Amino acid sequence: MSPPNPDPRNHEGRFVDGLMNYIGRTAQRPRYYANDHSRDVLTLDPRTVSIEDVRDRRVAPSLRREGFELLPHHSRVRDFTDSAEVAGIHAREIERLLAEVTGADRVVVSSPGVLRFGEASKDSGRYNNSRPARFIHVDISDATAGQFAARSTPDAARPVRRYAHYNVWRAFSPAPQDVPLAVCDASSIASADLIEADAVFDVAGKPEWSFEGWVVGYNPAHRWSYFSGMNRDEVLVFKTNDSDRAEPHCVPHSAFDDPSCPAGVPPRASIEMRGIAYWLD
Repeated sequence: MSPPNPDPRNHEGRFVDGLMNYIGRTAQRPRYYANDHSRDVLTLDPRTVSIEDVRDRRVAPSLRREGFELLPHHSRVRDFTDSAEVAGIHAREIERLLAEVTGADRVVVSSPGVLRFGEASKDSGRYNNSRPARFIHVDISDATAGQFAARSTPDAARPVRRYAHYNVWRAFSPAPQDVPLAVCDASSIASADLIEADAVFDVAGKPEWSFEGWVVGYNPAHRWSYFSGMNRDEVLVFKTNDSDRAEPHCVPHSAFDDPSCPAGVPPRASIEMRGIAYWLD
């Protein structure tokens, strides 16, 4: 498959073909569950798309242009499956990282770490919301982004000029990853591609709760990328919402099976941290 929609940014990287699930439009509002996917209300529209391995691209993707960027980042966390260690150490690490790369006045880590494991792992499904997301989505819609930003505003004495939500994704399994994360260039997304949906969190013994996110309809203009062979000392930072429409707005993403990955590698294990950056007057 040839690279889609060449643009001036020198797509000289390696391409793989990946099967990913877009979402078809129906009269029923889409809904998906964190744990019991048998209850999902999603009309899957699987497509084979060309995904560029941008690790060695001459002009690297950036947060300011495509809405995502690979960054070196060493963490003092020894065990990413230890929720206490993640809360006590990693949240502050991510706050500092996002403040540095965005130049924001304040950063709030807005959720605990989300662990994900490839389906070949014994840990896939063992933890809450721990299976790879196998359909293209954006974590939060504009409405949810505004609600979450208002709820976590750090300094009531200074009005917020702008806020932006970020996902910080780290693989802590050895390279290469059998099920990496693909991200879509924010500049290739049209507003009509984004479909409102309900993300439902279903934890046994607790009341269900939900918020609005987006799933994504197919558009051949989308430009997909991934970073092969990620290690635990680097992170993929990508935008999930920005109140400043002059900036990249959001980055759809999905797990996919990398056909170039050798057989028998350890299943992918990853953690994602979510933070909100605030620019204050």
